[in-house]
Amino acid sequence: MSVTVPNESATAAEAVEVLMERLPASKVARVLSSWQIGQGDYLKLREELFAHETVESLYQAASSEGRKK
Repeated sequence: MSVTVPNESATAAEAVEVLMERLPASKVARVLSSWQIGQGDYLKLREELFAHETVESLYQAASSEGRKK
C-alpha cells in the first residue's frame, strides 16, 4: 500500500474551501487566525496524540468513521 501526501498549501486551500461552504466568513476568519497563532508545540502534541498509531490504524479508524455517517 502506498500513500500519497498532498503538500501543505493544497491541503490548507481545500480545508478553507470546506470551511467556507459550511461556516460564515466571520467564523472562517476566526479559525484561520487561530491557526496562525501557533500556540504550543505541535510536534510534541502530535507525538502524544499518535504515539501508538500507525498509518494503517489511522486509516482504519478514519474508514470506520466514514461508514458511520
